[in-house]
Amino acid sequence: MSPRPAAHALVTDLALARRLERAEGGSNAACVEAHAARRPQSGAAWCDIGGTYAMFDGVGSPLTQTFGLGLFSPPSDADFGALEDFFQSRGAGVFHEVSPLAHPSLLETLRARRYHPIELSTVLHLPLGGSATPAAGLRAPSPGLTTRRVGGDELAAWTETSALGWGETPELGSFVREYGATLGAARGVSCFVAELDGRMIAAGALSVQGDIALLAGASTIPAWRGRGAQGALLRARLEHARGVGCELAMMAAAPGSTSQCNAERAGFRVAYTRTKWALAV
Repeated sequence: MSPRPAAHALVTDLALARRLERAEGGSNAACVEAHAARRPQSGAAWCDIGGTYAMFDGVGSPLTQTFGLGLFSPPSDADFGALEDFFQSRGAGVFHEVSPLAHPSLLETLRARRYHPIELSTVLHLPLGGSATPAAGLRAPSPGLTTRRVGGDELAAWTETSALGWGETPELGSFVREYGATLGAARGVSCFVAELDGRMIAAGALSVQGDIALLAGASTIPAWRGRGAQGALLRARLEHARGVGCELAMMAAAPGSTSQCNAERAGFRVAYTRTKWALAV
């Protein structure tokens, strides 16, 4: 039997891109389902059109977009028409998060249909097999800093901590404050906090989709940054993911951001950089 490849021998190919994008799409679909269950009047819904997950979580929500466009099959004109109608019939803009491993014809199709790029995000991954401690390369947190998974009765405190951590981006802070209870109720989601001497100073979430763990929503209250809270939360979530049988962890971050740097220090490897496309109004 040939030896098992080293953890970071996992190559960035179409198969990996499909796994990663389907996991993130599935995680966001679970959040949309939770939103629809809590607030049916929201109109939250999602569907699969030609292998592309399209989700509506409200006009202006960062979840209102597609995942997997062009990864499972080249989208036809009919597919594009159905996707655009899904959003436009609900009064929302049309946004596609596109992997560079999508079908090569997609770029010309997007240009021809009057889309333009508006945002980049780096997708990173980390195999969780083997005996190594997840995130062992991160520096130790400040004395007195601990992490834990929160219970359902603490979601309000988790939500407020997370929202305060996004205070420098008001629209995200408002979204998190509004959406915390829904996120906590979504299928496969666990919420974590970092505490310093018993006070919540940072928050993060973990969504388990099959054998893949998606890390998301990490933020630290500005006054408490620089104490290793994000590294500690990253380690705690990775340990939990491996404990429940996940084989791969993933996350998306702004290129060159603190989140990406922390992930790379923890052993994550960049898979690719995605482009978000918007349909011209």
